[in-house]
Parts: sequence; structure tokens; C-alpha cells
Amino acid sequence: MKKTLRLAMAQINVIVGDIEGNSRKIAEWTDRAIELQADVITFPELALTGYPPEDLLLKPQFIDANMAAIAKLAARTHGITAVIGFVDRKEDIYNAAAVISNGELRSVYHKMFLPNYGVFDEFRYFQAGRDCPVFKIGDATVGVSICEDIWYADGPFVQQALSGGAEVLLNISSSPYHAGKRMWRERMLGARAGDNTVIVAYNNLVGGQDELVFDGDSMVLDQNGTIIARGRQFREDLVIVDLDVESVFRSRLHDPRRRQQEMNTVKPAAEIPFSRKVQKRDPTPRGETETPPPLSEDAEIYDALVLGTRDYVLKNGFRKVVLGLSGGIDSALTAVIAVDALGPENVTGVLMPSEFSSQGSIKDSEELGKNLGIALQTIPITDVFESYKKSLESAFEAAKPDVTEENLQARIRGTFLMALSNKFGWLVLSTGNKSEISTGYCTLYGDMAGGFAVLKDVMKTTVYRLSEHCNRVACRSRIPRAIIDKPPSAELRPNQLDVDSLPPYDVLDPILKAYVEEDRSYQDMLDLGFDGSIVQRIVRLVDVNEYKRRQAAPGVKITPRAFGRDRRMPITNRFR
Repeated sequence: MKKTLRLAMAQINVIVGDIEGNSRKIAEWTDRAIELQADVITFPELALTGYPPEDLLLKPQFIDANMAAIAKLAARTHGITAVIGFVDRKEDIYNAAAVISNGELRSVYHKMFLPNYGVFDEFRYFQAGRDCPVFKIGDATVGVSICEDIWYADGPFVQQALSGGAEVLLNISSSPYHAGKRMWRERMLGARAGDNTVIVAYNNLVGGQDELVFDGDSMVLDQNGTIIARGRQFREDLVIVDLDVESVFRSRLHDPRRRQQEMNTVKPAAEIPFSRKVQKRDPTPRGETETPPPLSEDAEIYDALVLGTRDYVLKNGFRKVVLGLSGGIDSALTAVIAVDALGPENVTGVLMPSEFSSQGSIKDSEELGKNLGIALQTIPITDVFESYKKSLESAFEAAKPDVTEENLQARIRGTFLMALSNKFGWLVLSTGNKSEISTGYCTLYGDMAGGFAVLKDVMKTTVYRLSEHCNRVACRSRIPRAIIDKPPSAELRPNQLDVDSLPPYDVLDPILKAYVEEDRSYQDMLDLGFDGSIVQRIVRLVDVNEYKRRQAAPGVKITPRAFGRDRRMPITNRFR
């Protein structure tokens, strides 16, 4: 008989800290894989605890609960071999993969390469593993690794494939999304498979966790680096694929490079009792659905924002959200994302007109609400604004009106939204974008007020792209054309436009990308052709507004360098 291994990869969405709920989900998906006659099922990195658990890992009771849960899962896992991410405890704690078969915990792999950059902080918690065992599962010799282990060209899988003779490498991951990462990841996995003449199965987490979004997009690549199966993006999926183990041996016979390489000795393959009871089975893998082609970059970003918003709201116990509708493009896009994440019945838009609000903005907001089918409320702020000014007359005596009065309007609106949140238990979505937050073109306790900042990592030029994407996909103008086409304005004083305070966004955003996301120097930016006076002005705005960003709500990370988890600058800082 042809040497094959039927693999199931469970691309699941779990909740950090919900060990009991995550354990139930792992058991349910294992049962589904057994029904599909899979030999092996894998789950993402730290699937049992959720990822990243952060300082929960400093609580001994959390580690104990996780250890007890993995023991219970082992006892009920029969008829299949399962590889499950959990936290192992020995003399220290380890980011680990449990290898379970027929009711017993057969082995544990400890992650060897611990990332400590960007959003990752694993040296704070874990000890690094030292062994890279291989396992004999039926016809296949299998190596197991965890996430970062496979990103290094000389990682443990090299020894597993060369010295250990592994034909299949199972990598369980919790790799967060950012725009452009999919292609980078595919190239890396293809290189690992081709360079080591081995089948690579990469099982990634899906779902939102605070600012992070995990995109799924699990994939299996043959020994030539060709993708032969993949999971859906931003959705749970069970990927089922029959691995042609025999083809790996044939390919290796034609690859003399392997005979010239010497590697450290790997322990002989541990025998995992083969669970297959059915000798004859449907040769066609039966998964959930046909896998769609990869999404475009705009579709990826949009789906990441929807998933991140949905999971933040629902996983934190909310059901409904509220946001201010200004008639501008940022609040419009935020509203569309909220509707796609939660349904129109769970979104309320609030119009808070002032004496400076144009009739066009009010009309556009009402049209947006009608297009989306959301509830609308109108709460004018003019009387309250006049009352504030009257109360401050003596304190402001002889001081001319300035940005203070503008910010008062934003803060009144923030107060109204938070009052609705208090009264009805709705989560407030703030609507500012990354261009505004970068430069401080936002008001503390005003338009920055809220529980979640959907567009926090989205530049203004990308906001326009995503708005066009929303309308294009819907084949209709969910966001009214007038909102997209109008010049952006905060409408806090007569005839105000954003360009009165900032350069045009097509000038501003490339400078912000160079400085904030790429850490380029002033001279670098001059060499790129940017205007020196504009660069100096924007760099200063970014630097002096760190204190505002530190007080901003969390928001979905969609770039390689987001504020907060990625870019960590001191507030008190004189380096220029």
C-alpha cells in the first residue's frame, strides 16, 4: 500500500484564559477529525491557554489549570494522535506541544526559539527547549516544532529532517497578522520544505486578541515547496489532507546534497501507536469547504479589522457598540466595519451637530445610517457648548478663543458617547486613524474617548482605499459618495479643513510610514525626496504627542509597526 498520513489541522479561534472553553473546543474538533478518519490532528500554539497569555503565565494557578486540562484531554483522545499547544511545567515553564495518542500523553516538545521583538515577549516567561525529537506515526516519521522555530533556516526541523529522517514537519503557530505578511510567510515555508525535502504543515491560530489579529491561513506544502492545501483567512477551518509520505523518500533519493550534510544526532523516532482502524477510506480529503483564493491586500486588511473588532467586543462581554457619526470618512468606515462585525442591530450611530456642522455632514450621516440599517440618535451639543463657555468666562477672562474651544466640543461629544455607554452597556468605538493619532490631531477625552479604536493602525490614505473596497465589494455605495469625495474636516470652527493643520494626507502618510514604521532618520527622509521643513514639522508632532497615544484605546494592529505593542517610546524624551 502507498505510504500516506491523513492530517487534520484545526485552525481555531480561542479565548485567552478560557482554559475550560478552549479545552471543550479542542475536544470537539478532535471528534470531527476522527469522523473524517484523520490519523493526526494539530492545534495552534498555546491553543489551550490562548495566545498570548502574557502575565497570566506568572500565576501558578493558571499553569496548574492548564496542566490539569491537558491531562483530561489526553484521557479522552482515542483513535487519533493529537498535537496540542499548551504550557508545560518542569523546573521552569515552557511553550510546549503535547503529543497525545490513544488516551496517553506520549511526548512533549518545548519551543526552542523564543521571539522577543515587536509584539513578542516570550523571554519574559519561558525557558527555551533543547531537544528536537521525532515520532513514528504509522507510515510517517514526523517532527514537531512551534511557530518561531521554523522561521530560522537552521532551526530544529533541520535536524529532524536530516538526522531524524522526518518526512513530515508539523509546525503549530500563533503568528499575528500584518499587511504583507502572507507572501513573506509563504516564501519562508516554501524554502523550508524545499531545502529539507520534507512536507511542511503549518497550523496557525485565527481570531482577535486585544490589538492582535491572527489570520489563520494555515497551509501544507509538499517537499518541493508547493502549497497543496490551505485554510481560509480570518475564519475557523478544519484542513484535511492526505500526505504522500512515499514521495518524500523518492525525492530524497535524487538529492545528493543530503548525503553531504552532517547534523547532530537526534534521538531515534519514538513510536506512537497508530490509531487508524479503517484500512480503506475515501481517498478524497473531506474538509469544510473549498478553499477560496488568497485575498487582496485591501480585503485582508478589511477582514482583519472586522475580525479584530468582533472578537474584542464579544470576547469582552459586550454585544452592542455606539459611535459618533460626523459625516466624515473615518466614522463612516468604522460604522461599516462595526456592522460587518456585529450586525446592524447591534450598532448605534450618534449625530452630535454643533453650530459649525454643515448640513451636508448631517445629511451624509443620515444617509450612511439608512444604507447600513443602524439605529441613529441625534444629540445637539450647541446648548451645552454655550453653557461650558459661560461657566469658563471668568477663568478665561481676556484670553482669546483658540483650540481650547474646539477641543471643548470634542470633549462634550466624548462625554455624551460615554454616557450612552454607561446607561446601556454599549462599547464606544473611537474613530480616529493612525495619521491623526501619529501627529496628535485628536483630542484627549474627546474624539479619543472610547473602548476600542478600530482605525488606530490605519493611515488616512488607507482609510480611503478601504472605503472604496467596501463599496466595490457590496456593489453599491454603502458609504455615500459625498463622504468619500469631500475634503476632510473636523468642523470645530468655521470653514475648517484638515489641510489647515496638516499637510495633505498623500504627503503626510509616506513621511509617517518612513518615521514611525521604518525608523528612518531625517537625512534618510531627505534622501527619499521629502521636503525638509515638512519632515521637521511632522517629526516634532509625532515626538511630542507620545503622551496622547499612551492614553488611547487599544485598536487592531494591521501594520508591521503599530503604536503600543510594537513601537514603545518614552514619553519623557529629549532625543531629536
